[in-house]
Amino acid sequence: MEPPGDLMGYDRAITLFNPDGRILQVEYAKRTVSQGFAAVGLTGKGCIVFVADRKAHELEKLVIPESIEKIFQIDVHMAAAISGMIADGRTLIDKAQNNAQEYKMTYNQPADILLVVKGISTEMQALTQYGGARPFGVSILFGGIKDNKTYLYMLDPSGTFFQYRAIAIGGNSDIINKTLEKEYKADMDVEELIDLGMRTIKSDESKNSPERFEIAIVDKDGFRKLSREEITKYIK
Repeated sequence: MEPPGDLMGYDRAITLFNPDGRILQVEYAKRTVSQGFAAVGLTGKGCIVFVADRKAHELEKLVIPESIEKIFQIDVHMAAAISGMIADGRTLIDKAQNNAQEYKMTYNQPADILLVVKGISTEMQALTQYGGARPFGVSILFGGIKDNKTYLYMLDPSGTFFQYRAIAIGGNSDIINKTLEKEYKADMDVEELIDLGMRTIKSDESKNSPERFEIAIVDKDGFRKLSREEITKYIK
C-alpha cells in the first residue's frame, strides 16, 4: 500500500526526518534485521560465546547450511555475528577485518575492540546522514577479549552501539532477550553459555539439526568455531 501523499517524501527519503522525528528508511532497515534468523552473544568467565541460527528459508531447501556463514573472526581475540541482509553484513565484516589488520600493522599489537566498533559505526551512521545509498540492513555483534576482560557490543542499522553482557539480534530477539534477562549470569562458563544460547535460539518447533547452528568461542586461546559433532551434544 502506498503511504499517504504527505508522507511519501519522508518514506522515500533516506536522510530526512519525518514530522515525528523518525528516519523511516532506518526503521525499514531495522525491520529487515528482525526478519533475519537470530544470533546471540554472551560474555562469561574469560570468554565470549556466539550462537547463530543459519536455518535456510523454506524456499531454499537445496541450500547447504554450512555455506550460510553468520559468525566471523575479526582478529585473534575478536569475532562478530550478523543478522539481517547477509551481503550487507559481509561488506561490513570485510571493513572490520581490514581495520583490525591495519591497526595491527601500525601498532604491532591486536586491534582495539572499541576502535573497530566505532569505525563500523561511522560507516553505518553515514548512510543515515548523506544521500545516494540506503542504510545497511544488518545488525552486528562484536565481541572480544582485552587485558583479560570481555567486551560485547551490538550495532544496529543506524550505527548506534551499546555494550552488553548478553544480547540477541534478528528474529525473535525480543523474546530471546527476555529469556536472557532471566537466566543469564555473569559468572557462567563456556558450557553454560553455549547451553543457554542454544536453548534460547532453538525455541521454535522447526527441525534442530547441527547443520542449522553456528557456534564460536573467543577466549584466552583465541577464536574457534565448534564442529558439527561438537554442536550435536547441545541439541536436545
